[in-house]
Amino acid sequence: MFLPKYEYTNTIISNTNTIERLYGQLESIHIPKNLMLNLQNENIITSTYSSNKIEGNPLTHLEVTNLLLGERVPVNRAEKEITNYFDILKSINKSIDKEINIQLMLEFHNKLLTGINDEIKGKIRNVEVVVGRFDENSQLIARHIPPFSTRDKISETLNDLFSWVNTENDIVKVLKIGIFHHQFEYIHPFEDGNGRIGRLLSSLLFLKYNYAINKYFILDDYYDIDKIEYSNKLHSADFGDETKWLEYFTNGIIYSLQSSIDKLNKGLSKLSISLRPTKKEEEVLHLIQKYHEITSQNISSEMGISRQQAFNLLKSLTEKGYIERRNKSKNTYYVLL
Repeated sequence: MFLPKYEYTNTIISNTNTIERLYGQLESIHIPKNLMLNLQNENIITSTYSSNKIEGNPLTHLEVTNLLLGERVPVNRAEKEITNYFDILKSINKSIDKEINIQLMLEFHNKLLTGINDEIKGKIRNVEVVVGRFDENSQLIARHIPPFSTRDKISETLNDLFSWVNTENDIVKVLKIGIFHHQFEYIHPFEDGNGRIGRLLSSLLFLKYNYAINKYFILDDYYDIDKIEYSNKLHSADFGDETKWLEYFTNGIIYSLQSSIDKLNKGLSKLSISLRPTKKEEEVLHLIQKYHEITSQNISSEMGISRQQAFNLLKSLTEKGYIERRNKSKNTYYVLL
């Protein structure tokens, strides 16, 4: 049974507390539907760009954006890498209820390498590989030699890791994701695509643990800030101690959450004054957040105003894109978008 080794350092304790505070702050922001959709689309595109750039894809952010928004057929390997990754990421929510296991991993890998390397797509490697880089003399500098090189042993080790990650335990969820991320890359189950599959599966774990990654925040752009540091911190755990990697990993989540809060605040500030909720409308939004759904009669009673005033507040918030009107039999009620 896989048992990770790490220390609850002051940095890790502080970071996990900060992550919960920032995520709660992020969720408390009332975001108009159009702004939320724009942020989500931007996040998925940036995540696709950054995750592939880390692996050496030469396309610029602008080229990736134009490719994905233009929805045109990719014409070369670099473009195919982008569209394959994007297709998996934008539909990853559909896998939330699936158990993370070898079958799901292979499904992702098959989609990732289709049209790129059809000989190895969806297959666990059965050869030895070396993770490293070439120097100026074209000599390979080994960075990591995965512990196993046979398909049977790799599969056995993966099953052990998946069993651990699918089992409830007392480990803080964000640390569990970080440990999984490292262990997956350490095992290195494929001849190609390990980094991208590891980051995709980690994103899926965030979603499973109720962190709305892609919708609110991403991590790949943090890794891309300094790819060498990302690699160094990741491989620092290869000798059995996950502590330094987890400090870096949680630092990245904090960076990403703060960036998302800044983006949302800037986006909200760009909206015209008429689209911002008034103080009374903010009261209504807090009531809907508290009760999940509400009627004009509820608003009237809670706020001590007339039914007509309540209706006008709800109508204004609906037009501004903060809430949605729904009908249940003859009763009309409102929910947050």
